[in-house]
Amino acid sequence: MHHHGRSGVERGAGESLIAEVAETRLIGLIAKEDLPAFETLYRMYFPRLTRFLGRMTRSASVIEEVINDTMLVVWQKAGSFDGRSKLSTWIFAIAYRKALKAMQAFDEPVESDFESYPDLNAPQPEGELEQRQLQVMLAGALAALPLEQRSVVCLAYYHGMDYQEIAAVMDCPVNTVKTRMFHARRRMKDMLGTRLEDRRGG
Repeated sequence: MHHHGRSGVERGAGESLIAEVAETRLIGLIAKEDLPAFETLYRMYFPRLTRFLGRMTRSASVIEEVINDTMLVVWQKAGSFDGRSKLSTWIFAIAYRKALKAMQAFDEPVESDFESYPDLNAPQPEGELEQRQLQVMLAGALAALPLEQRSVVCLAYYHGMDYQEIAAVMDCPVNTVKTRMFHARRRMKDMLGTRLEDRRGG
């Protein structure tokens, strides 16, 4: 009889392997111009890409355009996917390149500030309020990072990618990813430290 914790971990690893196999099968069908397979893959990736791109830009129209452009490339180039990387790495790499290009074209400022986050003074139970404040502060600190550092943090923490996969998505050496992560962590720590002191009136 399995212990719950352990079987949960095994099940998680098993599920991600099954998902990978299913995605690889889908891309094989898409290469043969199978429209239902493409629609399935689109539905699978739409929320993931929306979440990733939403950390890069706040423009809903840019996000929508980049997702559509990315999935068009997936449809057109499905036959060129060689399985050397995970399918998710390949798709995110296309989205990252498209997003950078779209943001340059729109000349959009990629930095964001703390003030754009929701009002924290609305009445909420104390525990929830603390949790919410922390989330908002984290989001604010993340949004204030330079785009490349922010992307590394998002891919690592929100999409579960390792440094090798992030390097493939961002088309840079693994050491560059490590350096960006180091600076991002240090910067976020400094920003959060300052914010926490401000809140305590320290």
